[in-house]
Amino acid sequence: MSFRYLFMKKYIWFWLSFGLLVLSSCRTSGYRLAWQENFGGNAVDTSRWEKIPRGRSDWNKYMSAHESLYAVKGGRLILRGTVNNVEKADTARYLTGGVRTKRGFGLGKMVVKAKLGEAIGAWPAFWMLPMKGKWPLGGEIDIMEHLNHDTIAYQTIHTHYTYDLKKYKVPPHGSTGKIRNHRYNTYAVEIFKDSLVFSINGRKTFAYPRLPGLESEGQYPFVDEPFYLMLDMQLGGMWVGKVDPATLPCEMRIDWVKFYRRKAEPRP
Repeated sequence: MSFRYLFMKKYIWFWLSFGLLVLSSCRTSGYRLAWQENFGGNAVDTSRWEKIPRGRSDWNKYMSAHESLYAVKGGRLILRGTVNNVEKADTARYLTGGVRTKRGFGLGKMVVKAKLGEAIGAWPAFWMLPMKGKWPLGGEIDIMEHLNHDTIAYQTIHTHYTYDLKKYKVPPHGSTGKIRNHRYNTYAVEIFKDSLVFSINGRKTFAYPRLPGLESEGQYPFVDEPFYLMLDMQLGGMWVGKVDPATLPCEMRIDWVKFYRRKAEPRP
């Protein structure tokens, strides 16, 4: 494959992504608020949310339903990560809290305002998975992932196309954006039929386009079914690295979650 071919391919994708960002800024004016969570009261609303169960992956191997990991206070949801000194019957070294919506969301804009927890080995995340589809065929939308004390947040997509087929460079399947540490930031993704557009604090970070003719390769499964939202504190793993227990506990505070639907779009 010639250098000229590779250069032209990357050049085309650069301008395509730039065009999607410009187009997104033009079509967001037609949004209306369709769903929101302001975390009123003094407990998680179990009609809307459920706690994330423990699993075997890096991100959920410390998940726990212990009440000390969750709080709703002052209109904010607090999710904690800590050394396990509260569950003697649980052999996990650490415990983390996380919740997910009981409903799914289709085309529209998902926005989360939060102040992130920071520690060595901390890995808070806001992300979306399909209601029924299996990973990675159904897709994954990472609205925000943060590592340790970084001054950036990661925004990424995963699909059969990017993960199994290893086609994640052209077009790029993720990017980063600057955040204000120890302060509240807003993280968003706009889900369109032809692209996903990510932003932090209202500033677009990157766009992932739908490519024609690649349905059989699972390149853009994000319109096949509704996606549910997860908010979780995570600790440790291959990506973020080892946890320093001396820097725990840590917590993140979610101020609100809002989902906007374009006025012309039907309900999912």
